[in-house]
Amino acid sequence: MMILVTQKKIMSSGDGQQSQALTKPSFSEVQASALVESVFGLKVSKIQPLPSYDDQNFHVCIARTKVTTDGPNECVLKISNTESSKTPDLIEVQTHIIMFLRAAGFPTASVCRTKGDNVSSLVTVDSGSEVKSYLVRLLTYLPGRPIAEIPIGPQLLYEIGRLAAKLDKTLEKFHHPKLSSLHRENFIWNLKSVPLLEKYLYALGQNRNREIVEQVIQLFKDEVMTSLSHFRECINHGDLNDHNILIVSSESAFGDAVYQVSGILDFDDMSYGYYVFEVAITIMYMMIESKTPIQVGGHVLAGFESVVPLTPVERGALFLLVCSRFCQSLVLAAYSCQLYPENEEYLMITAKTGWKHLQQMFDMGRKAVEEIWFETAKSYESGISM
Repeated sequence: MMILVTQKKIMSSGDGQQSQALTKPSFSEVQASALVESVFGLKVSKIQPLPSYDDQNFHVCIARTKVTTDGPNECVLKISNTESSKTPDLIEVQTHIIMFLRAAGFPTASVCRTKGDNVSSLVTVDSGSEVKSYLVRLLTYLPGRPIAEIPIGPQLLYEIGRLAAKLDKTLEKFHHPKLSSLHRENFIWNLKSVPLLEKYLYALGQNRNREIVEQVIQLFKDEVMTSLSHFRECINHGDLNDHNILIVSSESAFGDAVYQVSGILDFDDMSYGYYVFEVAITIMYMMIESKTPIQVGGHVLAGFESVVPLTPVERGALFLLVCSRFCQSLVLAAYSCQLYPENEEYLMITAKTGWKHLQQMFDMGRKAVEEIWFETAKSYESGISM
């Protein structure tokens, strides 16, 4: 993905300056296989690491035995870092949401229960010098490839917008005794936390990019913070990016590729937010790889509004919220380059596109961009998608 796969998780808990990379688990494949057997009672035939920034993930193939004739053939072992493992209530709620959404028909993973019939287990490792605890979960492996790997046309953008709205709408019915753990104060990736970016602005140096970000933060304080009470609250996935949505393709009667969403990944950024936050975040991520980024918003918005029509106040904040999400991503990418210079080349090449899109939005101005988005969305009502 362009911005945000590598740097994103550095900042994942709260707004502290401390990096979590130091707490990343470092289990070997042999140790991970032993975990699957001891915690979940399943024998591993093959295991390989999956990319992850501050947690550890493994793609696990389960061996069939006389005892385990049914159950999943492929799973993902998720080992949370030591910081995240200190918030078991939050991880428990996120895991139950994955199960709830699957039961409601969404393409989320199934959760494999431990031998003790729990959704996770806290594993303690004594390295001799210190004792560390890691939360361990096992989810089924979802088929498909990330939408980042294909050109996303208007119909798929519409479906992704619709999916985002349906997900948030469905979660209105979700109940859990620890649901309050999703009120994550100062969680840097909640859109409400945009003013917290000020402490990281030094990473940008003095240039036009910084000027744009400073303007966005000020506008956010003046216009969004004062409007929050008028936005409808909901639980946000908060990270529907082009690597967290999987698709499978089939052939239509006309020989064209038809894409269907086969998986929704990464519920680690879930928190209480607002419907308009979810659609803004989704628009921003769908813009990243697009050759016509400004056109993207209208298609995503049309899909979203086919389930949850925005109010005039929410629509009025959309442009600024998309700009704000770009700012979150780009500022924290620059900050993480200072923490991890070895990632700088990757992060800065990919961030160039993000800065270009943000500058284009700013140069065109809110009115012109909104006109494109809202006209495109309106065209769906009359059955003519632009």
